[in-house]
Amino acid sequence: MPKVKSAEAEADAAIVGATGGVQSLHRAMAILQSVARARQGIGLAELSKEVGLHSSTTFHLAKTLVTLGLMRQEPDSKRYRVGPRLFSLASGALDELELLNAATPYLTALAGETGENSHIAVRAGREVVIIGKCDGTASIRLAERIGAARPPHATAIGKILLSALPDPQLDAFLRSISLTPITPKTIVDGDLLRAAIREAGQNAIAFDDGEFDPDVRCLAAPVFDFRNRMIAAVGISAPVWRLSLSRIGEISALVQQAGRDLSAQLGHVPDSTKLTAG
Repeated sequence: MPKVKSAEAEADAAIVGATGGVQSLHRAMAILQSVARARQGIGLAELSKEVGLHSSTTFHLAKTLVTLGLMRQEPDSKRYRVGPRLFSLASGALDELELLNAATPYLTALAGETGENSHIAVRAGREVVIIGKCDGTASIRLAERIGAARPPHATAIGKILLSALPDPQLDAFLRSISLTPITPKTIVDGDLLRAAIREAGQNAIAFDDGEFDPDVRCLAAPVFDFRNRMIAAVGISAPVWRLSLSRIGEISALVQQAGRDLSAQLGHVPDSTKLTAG
């Protein structure tokens, strides 16, 4: 059956190949969208017709999506439906959207008070990701990008987020990442980094003194939810010549207050219970 073999090869190549991978992603999205629209589920033949693909190509891509948990197939009717992992991803996206909506007024206020760029970030696997920002009022501003991933060991936002981890988890995390020296000031000694993280947690403020960008200093404070989980970090970044060491205390207090205010907005009530990572 040469046609079936060709379709299988096409699907497999699309999944693993560089060029084909992009094509496969478009096709997988088309399949997911069709399945999501079908409230009663959808069979293979109808799904193939909707997305305009050979039935064997559709089958192999759908099989991969089922394996990933993004779709599920009913055992009796064999109809495809949205899978549990897709709901989980959607829930996470909604959580971040709600967090960003809640954070925006505080980021705006922080940028206005300090004159510097403010941002909010969350931990995503082995990286920290900026999910929102507000430009400062200074005439010369740093360029920051929403969605940018940063190494946790070399950033203020990363160090404050890691401070929520208990010692065993923190040790395991530090062993799992490469402490790459990004600048001459990047902390690459595990013991020194662990001490800096614990100090950040105790003081509710983290400092990056040119550790990610030699010309930039950053401060970050924790954000907690109503369950006392640290779910994000708010911070500011500024050129080293503008965020002088003599200003650190003053700006730190503003960053910490922004973190406390946002946490209160999210229902957090400070107490003596041990914080947990979000």
